[in-house]
Amino acid sequence: MAGRPAVLRRKRTIEDWNAEDVAAWEAGGKRVARRNLIWSIGAEHIGFSIWSIWSVLVLMMPQPIYHIDAVGKFYLVAMPTLVGALMRIPYTVATARFGGRNWTVFSALLLLVPTLLTMYYMANPASYTTYLVVAAAAGVGGGNFSSSMTNINAFYPQRLKGWALGLNAGGGNIGVPAVQLLGLAIIAVLGRTYSGDGRQAAVLCSIYLALIVIAALGAFLFMDNLRDQKADLSAMARMLKHRESWVMSVLYIGTFGSFIGYSFAFGQILNINFTAELTEAAQALQGSERVAALRAVAGDASLRAAQIAFLGPLLGSLVRPLGGRLADRFGGGRITLYTFLTMALAASVVVATGLHNGHRAPTHAELWWYVVGFILLFVLSGIGNGSTYKMIPSIFEAKSKSVAGDAAAWSRNMSGALIGFAGALGAFGGVLINMVLRASYAATKSATNAFVVFLAFYAVCAVITWAVFLRRPSGVALDVIETIRPAATSATQPVRA
Repeated sequence: MAGRPAVLRRKRTIEDWNAEDVAAWEAGGKRVARRNLIWSIGAEHIGFSIWSIWSVLVLMMPQPIYHIDAVGKFYLVAMPTLVGALMRIPYTVATARFGGRNWTVFSALLLLVPTLLTMYYMANPASYTTYLVVAAAAGVGGGNFSSSMTNINAFYPQRLKGWALGLNAGGGNIGVPAVQLLGLAIIAVLGRTYSGDGRQAAVLCSIYLALIVIAALGAFLFMDNLRDQKADLSAMARMLKHRESWVMSVLYIGTFGSFIGYSFAFGQILNINFTAELTEAAQALQGSERVAALRAVAGDASLRAAQIAFLGPLLGSLVRPLGGRLADRFGGGRITLYTFLTMALAASVVVATGLHNGHRAPTHAELWWYVVGFILLFVLSGIGNGSTYKMIPSIFEAKSKSVAGDAAAWSRNMSGALIGFAGALGAFGGVLINMVLRASYAATKSATNAFVVFLAFYAVCAVITWAVFLRRPSGVALDVIETIRPAATSATQPVRA
């Protein structure tokens, strides 16, 4: 035993953990929490990448080879979103049952299954149903978010939860633009004209197979299990009895649902618009030039879409910790209200551009107005993601004041349960976004009608936020809209790890 490296000799389970004990936190608790946060972000990041990998793959699937049109591809990107939403409920309670470290290792290794399936079937074109099943398998990556957030929620004190949860979620969310940026590089290197032999997908999947192993190994070596986590299904049932739980779930549909829905759909929408623009330009040519230009449309449109698509998810991910920080400073309710109001304005930019465009191929200027509107929505949804997750622990911190027994444990368990439930409904909002977009394109060959619906929903979310948390604040709402100040130093309780 003496000859084993220290990292292998370290205990894997922390018997008692009190993040609110300031002395214990400063004496070593924050280093333990930071170490778990770093590797939690890494594993969650890879999970998000696998979850959203089909937003890239649809750009690598020319219709003549795979026989899937633009409308059908909206179902392909919606399937992993749907499965990821469903997986978030069991993943929420998994860390309490199996331990945060143990579950992170297992859930990371599970990502090998959809990655290998994707690699095989992209190289061997199959039926549309097969691709729906393979895309659905990638949904397991969406569950990683809930288990990671529930686990990190238990490691950090109330005064730092907004920043820690925002950083954890933001680092995970960056997995979306990361896989899209990597896909762009692969498309650019291997050429614009797709042969349909799956080479691009094989390179992409091979890289992630290696990253999955690294994430699982890092979690195995450096993360810890907390003995006293109790975010179980009974806690989730008790959590749902509180009105604020349902309100927060609706608000999270508007923030995270928007982020993940647009992340999956943005590249496809850009691809449709660039295809229309390039096709119209090619039709104006004559003879062999026209034939060559039409043949290059699919590859050129996909490359142009990939060059832009990653920017929205990247910016939305980067600002998510900022949303948590702003909520720590000014209150989650206020930041969330302002976020929804400005999201409605950003959606109106897309609607106005669509109405100006009508049903013709978009001009270059109109395409850029679409991009501006989308980028604003990504950034605002990222800020809203951080602020809404700050509100969740604040709500139950306030409610715990009237709870008999261990109020801190009750607050932690209720918050963890709501994080999982709201995360699941938020991801389901991403499914709805893709379904509304598909219906809009099927009916009018435009996204304008879909964004009218989204604009109205953001306005409703703003009204809900104001009515519940700002109009006449209750004791619970006051804790949500006010800054949570550091707790007074308590008696030292050592951390045994």
